[in-house]
Amino acid sequence: AIELLPDGVLQFILSHINNGRDVAYCNCVSKRWKNSMAYIKSLYFTRNAFDNPSHNENADMIVKRMVSAVERLEELVVYCPFSQSGLASWLSLAGPSLSHLELRMDNLGDNTIRHECPSKLDCVGAAMNLKTLKLWGVLIECTPKWDVFHNLRILEVVGARLEDAAVNAVIQACPNLTRLLLLGCEGVHSISINLPYLEQCKLDFYGLGNCTLTLISPKIESLEVQGCSVIKVPETNHLKNLSISNSGGRVYMVDFGNLEALEFLSMRGIQWCWAAICQMLKLASDVKHLYMKVEFTGNYDALQPFPEIDFVDFFNSHPKLRKFDIHGAMFAALCQKNSLKHVDSEFVIPCLEEVYITVRSPLNAEQKMSTLESLLKYGKNLRTMVIKILQMKGSHNSADDFFDEICRFRYMHHFLAKMGAESNVPLVIVDSPPTEMDGLLLADAMGTSW
Repeated sequence: AIELLPDGVLQFILSHINNGRDVAYCNCVSKRWKNSMAYIKSLYFTRNAFDNPSHNENADMIVKRMVSAVERLEELVVYCPFSQSGLASWLSLAGPSLSHLELRMDNLGDNTIRHECPSKLDCVGAAMNLKTLKLWGVLIECTPKWDVFHNLRILEVVGARLEDAAVNAVIQACPNLTRLLLLGCEGVHSISINLPYLEQCKLDFYGLGNCTLTLISPKIESLEVQGCSVIKVPETNHLKNLSISNSGGRVYMVDFGNLEALEFLSMRGIQWCWAAICQMLKLASDVKHLYMKVEFTGNYDALQPFPEIDFVDFFNSHPKLRKFDIHGAMFAALCQKNSLKHVDSEFVIPCLEEVYITVRSPLNAEQKMSTLESLLKYGKNLRTMVIKILQMKGSHNSADDFFDEICRFRYMHHFLAKMGAESNVPLVIVDSPPTEMDGLLLADAMGTSW
């Protein structure tokens, strides 16, 4: 019956088989199936694909044999260990036809690869028609011997050790990228990206958090940056999603162009200079979703608390805000200024629908409760409020009183979330170690399940 399958059906079946082991098994089905291996478009070799190779062949030889049997290979994914010579031999056969190449290089801990010539990275240059290139565990300390990848649209590098000149040269060799990801990378001090067609960019640098980024991409729509202290992005007319975080250092300076199209802004980190925070909040006046989790401010090593923030001015400056995630220091700063005692009768928060608040200290409980009340009073379209009490020391004299106030607030505003099993939005108190008390208050203004 297998031998009687029409050619079109057989080729369709084979087009959905890409795992190296499955392809090898297909060779054993029949001579006709073996001869049809030439029509396979994709090959994928898992991490353990060659844990038990035959005595006469290693992974390099097996992959080469299978690649050579394919007439026009379009996609090659190799997670199993391989050598530089093996990669060079595969790409000499399939390089011109490949559009997708994904390699687990695994050479970060290998000191011998520094002296390889050509290197594994150099060998990638043989696949000049690539549209997608993904590299895992790669060392990019020397500029690879590449020509220009004119067709490459997606470049992803995960887990890499980089040198500034080398990574900048790699990016320059891919001038038509629309998506760039550099994740879990170390060693970068200054990176310059000038890509006219780039739409999505995600950069994750770990270390001291002192990297400088310059990005010139007029079509950029989504940008995520972790580990940079100075960020310059002058052309942002199409930027809709922006996330900036720095878990290892301080965000000193941000320089962005027009952010009128921005819909989502996330600001995270241990410490931001206050000028950088103010600059971002000023530029993102039309943002619809704002996420703020910055613990401290201050221009130098000393960590400083947030200065007071005017509640009314803040929401007047962000009239399109629909969803607001606010953590610790920012919420405390929003509560400290006494602008709520003399509020214009026409003041309203017009678009706010969801508020997520994390409280970490019982201090200034009266002001905090006043701010919560004001959010309900002036947020005419508020549907959801979530208050999370996190890492509050249970031994603090006012912790219990503050938590009682939160519970009372929840009970007084029962129209936000009905208590009991019917609403499925109960007040949850979680017992924690003596140093912590975690509580979660979920409130839904519509009274529906959450």
